Amino acid sequence: MIRIGTNPIGWSNDDMLEVGGHIPLKQCLGEARTAGFVGMELGNKFPRVADQLRPILDAHGHVLVSGWYSCELLERDVDAEMQAVAAHATLLRAMDCKVIIVCETSNTIQGQKDTPLSARPVLEKSRWEQFGARLTAFAERLMAEYGLQLAYHHHMGTVVQSEAEIDRLMAVTGPAFNLLLDTGHISWGGGNPARVARHYKDRIAHVHCKDIREDVMWQSQQEDWSFLDSVLAGVYTVPGDGFIDFVSVFKALPGYDGWVVVEAEQDPDKAEPAFYAKLGYDNLTRFLKEGGLL
Repeated sequence: MIRIGTNPIGWSNDDMLEVGGHIPLKQCLGEARTAGFVGMELGNKFPRVADQLRPILDAHGHVLVSGWYSCELLERDVDAEMQAVAAHATLLRAMDCKVIIVCETSNTIQGQKDTPLSARPVLEKSRWEQFGARLTAFAERLMAEYGLQLAYHHHMGTVVQSEAEIDRLMAVTGPAFNLLLDTGHISWGGGNPARVARHYKDRIAHVHCKDIREDVMWQSQQEDWSFLDSVLAGVYTVPGDGFIDFVSVFKALPGYDGWVVVEAEQDPDKAEPAFYAKLGYDNLTRFLKEGGLL
């Protein structure tokens, strides 16, 4: 069953806490529910104890979808990673989540406002096999110990940004390892989200939907901006407000059964959150129906 959720990053940014820092959590949850969303991913304003988090979400008609985890498997082994993830995985399990969103961030530049995306790390060919083996083992352990399916979030500014890097990642990982399909990151990284969806449909465990403002993207690339400066300038928006063909993406995912999440970070002072939440929900619902998933 397809369920439609959202991420609080449209209200309050997790990388720049001052952006949307004044917006109360209850406003985010209330406006998201009014727009039609029934689930929410974690953000920096959420309590990280299930007994505190559950009544807050229940009061606004939401369930917890999942939450981001920054792994460092390029720098530490799987046992160390399992120790690091324990509190987060325990919370997700207690909140009845099915997936855990994972991204390798040991050498990322995504949070460095003064570092251009052109300076992002590129993983040496000799390191991919070990990286894939560790990610696969990590995925197996997360399922065995917490009942959570790993969904890897390819991301601008990281070692898995381009479509070719997604292909290499999927080639060096085993069947326990699954992908989070993010339409915005693939498109900005020069890839085709419909092709990625079609090629890896059996290994896609989670879907993030964000659109791209093409003029901002081109300016970012031409002027060599950082990821965060690009976000502040409005490179991302909600589905239907940019150039991505979401219907083609959904047609490439027949039988997908999981969450589809609007995750479109914007500056709330420039992009009024309640308006964009409703726009994103309405457009995404229409695209899912046209794509045969609703």
